[in-house]
Amino acid sequence: MDARTQVREAAEYIAARMRVKPTIALVLGSGLGSLADEVEDAVALPYGEIPHFPSSTAPGHAGRLVVGTIAGKAVLVMQGRFHYYEGHPLERIAFPVRVFKALGIDTLFLTNAAGGANEGYEPGDFMIIRDHINIMGQNPLIGPNDDGLGPRFPDMSTTWTPELADAARRAAADVGVGAREGVYMWFTGPSFETPAEVRLARMLGADAVGMSTVPEATVARHCGMRIVGISCITNMAAGILPQPITGEEVIEIANRRRPQFVALVKRTIELIRD
Repeated sequence: MDARTQVREAAEYIAARMRVKPTIALVLGSGLGSLADEVEDAVALPYGEIPHFPSSTAPGHAGRLVVGTIAGKAVLVMQGRFHYYEGHPLERIAFPVRVFKALGIDTLFLTNAAGGANEGYEPGDFMIIRDHINIMGQNPLIGPNDDGLGPRFPDMSTTWTPELADAARRAAADVGVGAREGVYMWFTGPSFETPAEVRLARMLGADAVGMSTVPEATVARHCGMRIVGISCITNMAAGILPQPITGEEVIEIANRRRPQFVALVKRTIELIRD
């Protein structure tokens, strides 16, 4: 079965169970899944019930789609994402984004937990993603191109939609939380980055490092979606502080900042124009 048929079957399954027609898809990163509890009139669909959907094995990822409304806007929330380090090929990581586009969703809101490579950052900071760096030698668009989905050589110069970043910036001011703006660099994981890799990231202009987000943003750009992203800086990256990095630390900081994060995301959604 070809990829387009799989996308269509998954989209038809989801559409038949939706009560609203979402225009925004929200992907929740590690420790941030509780934002799905803010969805009103929610319909929850476990990934395992959706045709051709992968399964999420990452800690703290519930593995379901939640469709309903947030701040008066119809949204589809991906409560848990897929990562390359879980063993998913990049085309499978791309699959949900293709399904969102097939459902008529034109805006993708990506969130993640990230390590701070910028030495001026602190755990608990939020960062609006201005740009990203992919030096992993991997790209979800490698292989035959379906011109019906997007161009063979998509322009990435405005991947992160400026007007959506402005909405996030205004939202941060409205809810009274500080929000930095910076560049996110993708590493495959599951090992945390080494101090030398973090120094390299900083030399190349990265402010935060993490194990997700870039593959999804690349596919969303390919199929013409608008994209906004916010990172929760849950730890300082390796070599900055004299302490080990643990997954428990990531979840702890994300949980601690959850009320502010929820407020920031909800207000951003409210300010996004269709």
